[in-house]
Amino acid sequence: MVVGRRNVSVMRLGRCVAFLAAAAILLPFTILLMVADQQYNLTYSSKRVFYQERDFYKINGTYYAPAFTITTPTMLRTQYIFENGTHEEGLLTRDKFMEVNARMEARRDFLKNECSKLGLDTSSQKSNAWEYLINRQYHVIWCNIFKAASTSWMYNFNLMANYTAAFLDKTKEVPLELARKKYARPTAEMIKKAQGDSITFLIVRHPLERLASAYNDKIVHAWPKSFHDKMGQRIIRKYRKKQTQESPSLPEKYPIFQEFVSYVLDEAKAKRSLDMHWTPYTTFCTPCKFNFDVILKFETLDEDQRFLIQLAHLQEIIKPEWRNSGKGTNTLHNINHLYSGLKKNQLDGLYNLYKYDFQLFNYTIDNYYEIVGQDETSSHG
Repeated sequence: MVVGRRNVSVMRLGRCVAFLAAAAILLPFTILLMVADQQYNLTYSSKRVFYQERDFYKINGTYYAPAFTITTPTMLRTQYIFENGTHEEGLLTRDKFMEVNARMEARRDFLKNECSKLGLDTSSQKSNAWEYLINRQYHVIWCNIFKAASTSWMYNFNLMANYTAAFLDKTKEVPLELARKKYARPTAEMIKKAQGDSITFLIVRHPLERLASAYNDKIVHAWPKSFHDKMGQRIIRKYRKKQTQESPSLPEKYPIFQEFVSYVLDEAKAKRSLDMHWTPYTTFCTPCKFNFDVILKFETLDEDQRFLIQLAHLQEIIKPEWRNSGKGTNTLHNINHLYSGLKKNQLDGLYNLYKYDFQLFNYTIDNYYEIVGQDETSSHG
């Protein structure tokens, strides 16, 4: 019996040694994997938060919205969104919140239906995850479309990456470069995995307004000797015609809008990669390949971003403020003036270039044809 017990003890000791040896080999590898994927592989509750009217509950005359049930210190705090039928400073009222929520549902449904109708959800087009930022601390995912409130939300994502406002206000570093120090370029698999407990959003604007904004900011007001200044000089050399009596005073230092549009259309026709400030955002974000929870539009941006901030419980971190690094003006008068100089075939070309941007997000180009005038050869349907 003693020998038998001793054999059992030796066997148990052997198992323990084998287990510890295996752990010693596997543990460093496991830790390495966790560190490499720490931004994407944390385990959270799979609950997603999209409010219906019934989701708000009332205690002693005070309205509350349910807190985001994810086990992080920030999210565990009860968030008082509505109080005594009113709202905190800068936040939407209960009724306005529900109104915007209905608008978001309509936009999600429209996008989904258009993606299906156009076959873009099942196409062979590769998902483009390169421009997405995933914040796992606050559970938000954003596709950064340049010239669509990108300056404001890059600032916000840098705040959420724990840069201080004081640092961001004084630093000379490019906000995107700061962000990429904290937000790794994700893969499509990383995005889809993080979407289980996150709010995915993007901000869109009318494609031709975005193009005019990019032209004004990056071409007209390009920094001397910068990348875009050199681009402008190349455009002038290729597209500028000799001055005539009809155009005796063309500016010499930057391309006029017609020249810029000719350049963009020729680059697209040659299937060369377009600059990120005016490449179609359906190519940039491939929105039919991912599920978007919130679609903000430039035209309703103030309400939309307040809704997003409340929905994601970010009101203690960021404020719905406007930060525009662009130069010059983008008033309706300025935009109309730019497009009034285009030929109708150029407008046709722009519609074809941004066709999916128009279709997926319910924009129309018809008013722009009224600016340039109509003729029988115009075809933009």
